[in-house]
Amino acid sequence: MSRRNKRIVFEDLEVIDAGAKGKAVAKAPDGRVVFINNAVPGDVATIQTFKKRKSYYEGSAIAFSKLSDRRVEPVCEHFGTCGGCKWQYMGYEHQLHFKQKEVENNLKRLGGVEVPEVLPILGSKEQYFYRNKMEFSFSDSKWLTKEQIESDVQIENRNALGFHIPGMWDKILDLNKCHLQRDPSNAIRNFVKAKSEELGLPFFNTRKQEGLLRTLMIRTSSIGELMVLVQFFRNDNKEIKLLLDEIKNSFPEITSLLYVINSKGNDTIYDQEVNCYFGRDHIFEEMEGLRFKINAKSFYQTNSEQAYELYKVTREFANLKGTETVYDLYTGTGTIAQFVAKQAKKVVGIEAVPEAIEAAKENAQLNAIENTEFYVGDMKKVFNQDFIAQHGIPDVVITDPPRDGMHKDVVDQLIGLSPKRIVYVSCNSATQARDLAILDPYYKVTKVQPVDMFPQTHHVENVVLLENRNL
Repeated sequence: MSRRNKRIVFEDLEVIDAGAKGKAVAKAPDGRVVFINNAVPGDVATIQTFKKRKSYYEGSAIAFSKLSDRRVEPVCEHFGTCGGCKWQYMGYEHQLHFKQKEVENNLKRLGGVEVPEVLPILGSKEQYFYRNKMEFSFSDSKWLTKEQIESDVQIENRNALGFHIPGMWDKILDLNKCHLQRDPSNAIRNFVKAKSEELGLPFFNTRKQEGLLRTLMIRTSSIGELMVLVQFFRNDNKEIKLLLDEIKNSFPEITSLLYVINSKGNDTIYDQEVNCYFGRDHIFEEMEGLRFKINAKSFYQTNSEQAYELYKVTREFANLKGTETVYDLYTGTGTIAQFVAKQAKKVVGIEAVPEAIEAAKENAQLNAIENTEFYVGDMKKVFNQDFIAQHGIPDVVITDPPRDGMHKDVVDQLIGLSPKRIVYVSCNSATQARDLAILDPYYKVTKVQPVDMFPQTHHVENVVLLENRNL
């Protein structure tokens, strides 16, 4: 061990595991854990730390004396600079292993609950090009790689269209080819960038809050429909029309061509008016005969194929016979509610976002589903005794909360309701484990099924079936 610039260097540490947030794990000679941002379990590496805490270090591998046999060659030219797909250098079967292990550890160690043998994780058939929605940012001051900075070549064109560099809110990595969304996503993004430069349209400068072009969103659906949305900083009708006409004429397969004028300080479009320039203002997604209308602001699972697998697990765990009242908490646009409705007497969906509930009602009408009801409100406030008295005590509750998990008041309400079964869908098994610990005196975990929605990343969804101990 040596010291350099007040940073500690550990030589020849064996990387033994993958931990939270996709970091690799090693043990320092002093017994502290070392979280490493660029290594694979099985590597033996020299680690330089950049953070020291009471019980752990954080660092980066600066040299390798042995490379793990779990390693594979990353397919993307932007790997290591781009903030996404951080596990791309690990074989997919090993990614699944560590995701499964994380779920098991969180439920047993953090939750402290008794769990049955966790079912084998459902891997994704598509390990690349699986996302149905991508958002790219324009910038007039692109991120320069170390090689570009150190070269003698003067880089005059600093325009970029791509992703934010992790931790750099004003720096954008210019993308050539991204492996997350299928064609024509890359073709459209590269065309929009090249055509914008040809037309002399100014790319956005985040620090100065000036320029014209802000963001580009591309959404695809499994039935081949395509949405493109360009976000502009100011309303310059002539320049906007020039670019949108070029996009429309070059990509006639576009179903929905939209634009937003957003002159506020951030890029979010949820409080902005969306204008339809060409085609419909929405696209459709289909799943098992159900059609879901998706507009620019709609939430829909970003991996359509794996969303289908996730919903099938949820429906199987719910084990509905057609006589049950089902509550679907955090229902979003009501996709799970409608997916299980055929097997239920009634499904009641609750969600905090008004636009999502409007979409849920519209989609239910579109699918001629008459046994669903959707209500908007803060979950911990609307999900109360008056609501339950009005809509009936549920036999089964499906809950799919955000990453923070369920509010304690919601968990307490579930305990008071005492449904036969709770199906808990989670994108964060750590907060899921916390909630399961509170439910444990009343509910027994009887099934656990991890589902991989995001290959090449550490993220994993998990579905848990809880059965009432008193029934």
